[in-house]
Amino acid sequence: MTGLLVVLGAALGAPLRYLTDRAMRVRFGATSPWGTFAVNVVGSALLGLLVGAAAPPALLALAGTGFCGALTTYSTFGAETIALAEDRRWAAAVANVVGSVLACLAAAGLGSAAGAAVLG
Repeated sequence: MTGLLVVLGAALGAPLRYLTDRAMRVRFGATSPWGTFAVNVVGSALLGLLVGAAAPPALLALAGTGFCGALTTYSTFGAETIALAEDRRWAAAVANVVGSVLACLAAAGLGSAAGAAVLG
């Protein structure tokens, strides 16, 4: 049953990631990392919320592993950062790394605190 929950969550998270990335690329340009940044921050906040709220295992499988796992993308974050560096956009590459890591950690921490305060 857990595997099915993961698949169901991923079936929602993956298309949302794709649509978010497409919308951001239309708005900010084809090489923009903003779509990846957005889904990673939102996914970090949601996973933090689930963990902070001590969500039951089935909900963690569905929304955490499935949805958040398919929504967020570390590999694309890495590839986009390398592409920025290869284009010699050093400041943008460094800003992408530092900004993404700090924003995702902050989002996860705030989500966890909110989950613990409201539902935990």
